[in-house]
Amino acid sequence: MSAAGIDLGGTKIEAQVFDAAWKMTTRQRWPTPKSYDDLVQAMAQAVAWCEGQSRAGLPVGVSAAGLINPATGLALTANLAASGRPFPADIARAAGRPISWINDCRALALSEARFGAAQGFDPALALIFGTGLAGGVVTSGQIMPAFAGLGGEFGHFPLPAGPMIAHGLPVLPCGCGRMGCTETLLSAPGLARIAAHVTGHMHMPEDVIAGRASDAGLQKAWAIWLELACDFLITLCFSIDPAVIVIGGGLSNAPDLADDLARALQLATLKDFAIPPIRLAQGGDASGARGAAYAAWREGQA
Repeated sequence: MSAAGIDLGGTKIEAQVFDAAWKMTTRQRWPTPKSYDDLVQAMAQAVAWCEGQSRAGLPVGVSAAGLINPATGLALTANLAASGRPFPADIARAAGRPISWINDCRALALSEARFGAAQGFDPALALIFGTGLAGGVVTSGQIMPAFAGLGGEFGHFPLPAGPMIAHGLPVLPCGCGRMGCTETLLSAPGLARIAAHVTGHMHMPEDVIAGRASDAGLQKAWAIWLELACDFLITLCFSIDPAVIVIGGGLSNAPDLADDLARALQLATLKDFAIPPIRLAQGGDASGARGAAYAAWREGQA
């Protein structure tokens, strides 16, 4: 038995092939094309490459940012040239074979619950703090059942009024079409927006993280980001009550992030109630490929 996963992001396509013990045997990366037709062909070629490393009929799963409307089959995505198109169906048609499809954040959650930092915890919550903000919940070894495919789009919660008013933060339009979504200030670009609001100057997210210990303005920006993040996590804990929270995405590389979030969350939760452990994802920036491969394999067993 083996399976393959393809992690599709705004800048790269990464394919990974796994053996029967779920050890990755080989991987390959390609740049993400900018046009829809080229993107479909590139994905079909990635599927063919996966089969070429193993066998015909290999279970292949695709992990990608954005949503597929279960009623129409059309994609909604901000970082790929695929919105409004039947993307999974077109990939399968171009590849000449079926594929499995899963949102990248839900794939991360499945990967970490089955193989990574969330093993043995139920329910397990995984979050990606990156270009955007979203997550997934795994319970009893499976992604939480969904009705409209929106479960995990936590980045589109409204931002909390208290910190927004206290710090005079801007209410910004979101790529989803709504105003004031959590993603606008808690994603990596959101951290840069907070720093610009506090200091009056633009800073890259990595510069905010690097300078937060020595620069008073960046230290304040980071404190505001943590305050917003804490409110966000409290909402998730009060609604899902996860046994563990796994953090991935670019901002997860910030030193001591898990400890900073845990301290803030412990102070914010109800008195004498426990908070879940906060851990960093073990699967790296393409952990979604492993989750997609596992989802495809499970689909084939059904």
